[in-house]
Amino acid sequence: MVQSLNTKSDLVMNATSHLGMADYGKIMVGDKGFEFYDDRDAKNYIQIPWTEVRLVIVSVMFGGKWIPRFAIETKKNGTFSFSARDPKKVLRAVRVYIKADHIVRSLSFFQVIKRAFTRNPSKKAKKSKKNKK
Repeated sequence: MVQSLNTKSDLVMNATSHLGMADYGKIMVGDKGFEFYDDRDAKNYIQIPWTEVRLVIVSVMFGGKWIPRFAIETKKNGTFSFSARDPKKVLRAVRVYIKADHIVRSLSFFQVIKRAFTRNPSKKAKKSKKNKK
């Protein structure tokens, strides 16, 4: 059995981890960190201490009416994506331990497309000069 990071759990909820193939399990938000435990495989778990969290990235649709998934970006180990039964409850529980300015909205589809066309033109010029050499 896996030893939990938390001494006190604030919220336990059914969720899905989108790391590779979708894994169904439970999310636990507690005083020491964020944890995900797989329902089928006890060895498949994710434990993220609050000190390692850099950003919480939230995908927001329909003006905040629907949150399909959220991701936790760590300082060293990359980004972990999750979806929960009630993501607003999870994010409210996470907000107790993570500052509100570290919880951000993800870019929309159109913002990503716009960013691709409105990038700094000096970077494009530098790339084309390197390719000519």
